[in-house]
Amino acid sequence: MSLRSFFVLGLFVSLLLAQPPKPAPPKRPVRPGVKESEVKRSMENVKPEASFSIPGVPDWQVVSDDAVWISNGPRNNVARLDPKLNMVTCTIPVGQKPCAGLAVGFGSVWVPNCGDKTVSRIDMKSDKVVATIAVGPAGSEGGITASPDSIWLPSDPRGMVSRIDPATNKVVAEVAVAPGSFAAAWGEGAVWVTSTEKNLLQRIDPATNLVTETIEVGKAPRFLTVGEGAVWTLNQTEGNVTRVDPKTNKVVTTIELGVPGPGGEIAVGEGYIWVTSFDFPITRIDPVTNKVVQQFAGPGGDAIRVGFGSVWLSNLRQQNVWRLDPGRL
Repeated sequence: MSLRSFFVLGLFVSLLLAQPPKPAPPKRPVRPGVKESEVKRSMENVKPEASFSIPGVPDWQVVSDDAVWISNGPRNNVARLDPKLNMVTCTIPVGQKPCAGLAVGFGSVWVPNCGDKTVSRIDMKSDKVVATIAVGPAGSEGGITASPDSIWLPSDPRGMVSRIDPATNKVVAEVAVAPGSFAAAWGEGAVWVTSTEKNLLQRIDPATNLVTETIEVGKAPRFLTVGEGAVWTLNQTEGNVTRVDPKTNKVVTTIELGVPGPGGEIAVGEGYIWVTSFDFPITRIDPVTNKVVQQFAGPGGDAIRVGFGSVWLSNLRQQNVWRLDPGRL
């Protein structure tokens, strides 16, 4: 090696060593779980009634009259699970990177796609996409919902909900909402939308396409569900759940879960409110007492729904979906 080559090599090594180290990725917040030891359980003791292998990232779910539907972002498809046969009967190609929830209505499954900013409409009789609507979700972590006559999708992180007419597959109205609104749910005659940025639950009147109430809830609410006479928001900063009375539009209580951080989901069914998150895949809330009655710690979870007398848990890191008997948990 020549002296010049040696000098250049030494200079290169010096510059390489002088580069500042890459910052470590941010750590997830520590999730302490609930304080009450008598309600704590281990996921090791949870035995599913059935387990469905879904390679990829089985995530968002929705329950129809005869099936459970699971979106799979990396595979660009939706799986159909038959609860009578306990098997995956088909996978349906949709748009690019399905995300932000699923909705059922008008004989169809509605699938927001983050990759190409569209909504795929799956006909449940043919198991085929019959329409692609040119509107996308406001964020990858969100929700879409169906009212008796429309589909509602938060579609702009600056603050917009798009109303889709299922008769024409077109956006027929845009509702201005608070910035950072990503998830929507239907119930009690209204469309409910959380603003993660502004810590709000917003009530949209479908007759006027206007926000008629804004309710301060916990910090960074995102996922929500409607049932058992209330609207329930999962607040990600503090990992708790706020209960709102839709008759008075007032907060009734806030329930501590100890599951702060991103992700997770909330659902209602079988007389309970169900929350899932990493580290604590199942938390069961009794709406009569507004207390956590069970919380399971361990691997699994991140999407949850209830139907056909069962709890359906997407274990996306394990690439499977579990069917659970709530009476045996």
